[in-house]
Amino acid sequence: MSAQRPEAERRMTPRRIKARKGGEPIVCLTAYTAPVAEILDEVCDLLLVGDSVGMVLHGLPNTVGVTMEMMILHGQAVMRASRRALVAVDMPFGAYEGAKETAYANAVRILKETGAQAVKVESGPAVAETIAYLTRRGVPVIGHVGLRPQAVLADGGFRAKGRHGNEYACVIAEAKAASDAGAFCVVVEGVAEGLAREITAAIDVPTIGIGASAGCDGQILVTDDMLGLFDWTPKFVRRYADLKGEIARAARAYADDVRSGAFPAAAETYFAVVKG
Repeated sequence: MSAQRPEAERRMTPRRIKARKGGEPIVCLTAYTAPVAEILDEVCDLLLVGDSVGMVLHGLPNTVGVTMEMMILHGQAVMRASRRALVAVDMPFGAYEGAKETAYANAVRILKETGAQAVKVESGPAVAETIAYLTRRGVPVIGHVGLRPQAVLADGGFRAKGRHGNEYACVIAEAKAASDAGAFCVVVEGVAEGLAREITAAIDVPTIGIGASAGCDGQILVTDDMLGLFDWTPKFVRRYADLKGEIARAARAYADDVRSGAFPAAAETYFAVVKG
């Protein structure tokens, strides 16, 4: 046990994330695999094993089809490769919207089987009570308001939120409810700058923006979007690389070398040792 304590002390905690309210911006990215988690761990305060994994890695049309097993598998991979960032795992659609006891059992399973430090839930109208139930029982929770991907079927697609009066007030109320219920930070997605700033001022915990302007206490992006692995990305994504182009160029160069006989060459070939 003593060998594990230094690592646990270095890793970011929910308490330290919460204390960053109004301070140094919180840097967050998604991670689904061990190699990527190892790279991002050096620069991120928080790594989110998002249910976006269903779309990014599994080719699903939305996040509704993501399962507990998928989230746990990817959570385990990220935890194996990270050392300092707080790791949070999304609770998938259907894992927390029903009975509070079921939500607690699913959250405990995620934390036990992955070793992650927190779970994230999309904070719809009926979820604040569940957040309170979880946090009172020792489960650190991140809320999520605004555009909620798991509500894509009810909303008829992915669309920005808070553009109209009633919706504006609803998003603020949901953020306040999540904060008051014990969430240690709240993701704010797909809202106008003014609403993001109002939410940030209205709640006592940090806001993590995604398509919610610089008015939040931190920012998160889907890493694969930021790295340019897809042809289309949302308006709020800044591409910091063109990995799709780089991978395509590398694959073409490899294919050309195989077809020409240039690969493998002597440097990539094993030869028998001749004993004289």
